[in-house]
Amino acid sequence: MRQIIVILIVIIFYSANAQEIDSPKEIRRETNIQTFGDYAQFAPTAVSLITVIAKKDKKGFWQLSKSAGTNIALTYVLKYGINKHRPEGRTDGKAFPSGHTSFAFQGASFLQRRYGWKYGVPAYALAAYVGWSRMEGIGERHDGWDVLGGALVGIGSTYLFTTPYARDHFDISFKSGSGDYLIGVNYKF
Repeated sequence: MRQIIVILIVIIFYSANAQEIDSPKEIRRETNIQTFGDYAQFAPTAVSLITVIAKKDKKGFWQLSKSAGTNIALTYVLKYGINKHRPEGRTDGKAFPSGHTSFAFQGASFLQRRYGWKYGVPAYALAAYVGWSRMEGIGERHDGWDVLGGALVGIGSTYLFTTPYARDHFDISFKSGSGDYLIGVNYKF
């Protein structure tokens, strides 16, 4: 009977430890997820900047600059002020909020707020992937609260400064010929 108990304890102990050790395939998968998230965090803000430049939107450029600057500053003030430990056990702190997530959501929310949902939906989908990659990637650097905090900081910093893009709503035209004069007024709602 003792031998059976010892064998059961060894099996249970081995099973518990085996679950924590990832296979090489799992390590590659998690590394790929995290690496893609590391680079993808920049895409929404890069697309925001490209869109601002393409539309020659000077007001949008300053709004993007202020919201990105506020986001970075607030993220690091919270990271150092709260000093939350990372979920995988590292004691370096600075887990809350997720900086990758806040940067991705700041760019996505800028696109949505400034230029509409047509731009915002794909950007938010990519930002959500970045947040997920922070929880699923190698070492699970963040938990759900860190990612949610990062998303709120990113979106909040955008909504402080960003207004919807105002297209030309008002247009006046003039036409003359054969002694006739025509003035046109066009207002788009």
